[in-house]
Amino acid sequence: MRESSNKQIRIWAMLCHLSALLWIPLIFLVFIGIPIYLPLLNLLGPLIVWQWKKSQDPWIDFQGKESLNFQLSITVYTLIVIIISLFLVFTTCGIALTNNVASKQLETTLNTLLTVLIILISILLLTQLCLVIFASVKAYKGQHYRYPFTIRFLRN
Repeated sequence: MRESSNKQIRIWAMLCHLSALLWIPLIFLVFIGIPIYLPLLNLLGPLIVWQWKKSQDPWIDFQGKESLNFQLSITVYTLIVIIISLFLVFTTCGIALTNNVASKQLETTLNTLLTVLIILISILLLTQLCLVIFASVKAYKGQHYRYPFTIRFLRN
């Protein structure tokens, strides 16, 4: 009976991490034209699992906080990239308007900025995917894992 209970605890700890990937199947809804707000879905899953099961075992509490800290950090990093990108776009447009830059040159510059933004966001999402899978495997095995580059909003 104790082994079954321990396995359930490890499964819930693993779900604290994997629930952050809830946005992946839902992203296809956006591509078929159904508007859905995806940016905070990475926080919703871990928050629900952690709040629901944190009192059951300290291992679930630890893994839930670790997952939430990482997801909050990823959200902050994504917002920083978006803010910097918007600043660059507005600055570029302002310079173009004041210097009478040709529309073709402005279009090239804005396309380059958009490409850089897409690459940076893709890197963040790919990093999130890899690290979440790695952390969930570690949690299931009962091994401690700390996400890199994580801001500790919730203390363990």
